[in-house]
Amino acid sequence: MTVAVLQEPEDSSLVIPPSELEWRTSRGSGPGGQHRNKTESAVVLTHLPSGLTVRCESERSQHRNRDTALRVLRARLLQARQEGPARAANAERRSQVGSGQRGDKVRTIRCQDGLVTDHRLGRKLTLEAYLRGEWDALIGA
Repeated sequence: MTVAVLQEPEDSSLVIPPSELEWRTSRGSGPGGQHRNKTESAVVLTHLPSGLTVRCESERSQHRNRDTALRVLRARLLQARQEGPARAANAERRSQVGSGQRGDKVRTIRCQDGLVTDHRLGRKLTLEAYLRGEWDALIGA
C-alpha cells in the first residue's frame, strides 16, 4: 500500500472556475450490496485544462464524494504548480552537469599509457605534452 500526503490548499490560494471542471457520476465498485449497486454515488472529476482526473467512491453519499474529489483535485493541482519550477530547475541543472556517465566525458587522461584523448575532436596527445600545457592539438589550433 502506498500513501501520499498532499498539502491541502486554502480556499483563496487555488481558485478553479467551474467551467474548467467536468463532473460524472457512476455506480461504485466492490462490496456494498443493493445500495451500492443501485445508486450512483461514485464521482469522477476531471480538470479540463490539465486533464487531471480524480475518482472518489469512499463515501455512501454522492455529495460527500463530490467534496472529497474536489479537495483531492485541488491538492494535486497545487502540488503540480509547486513542482513545476523545481522540475524546470532540475532539468536545467542536469543539462549543465550531465549524467556523470562515460558518454559525458570531454577528455580521458590515462597515466599508465601516457596518453590524453579528447573525445570531442577524436585527437590524442602525450601526457607529457598535456602536462606542459601544449594543448594546441586538443584545442584545434
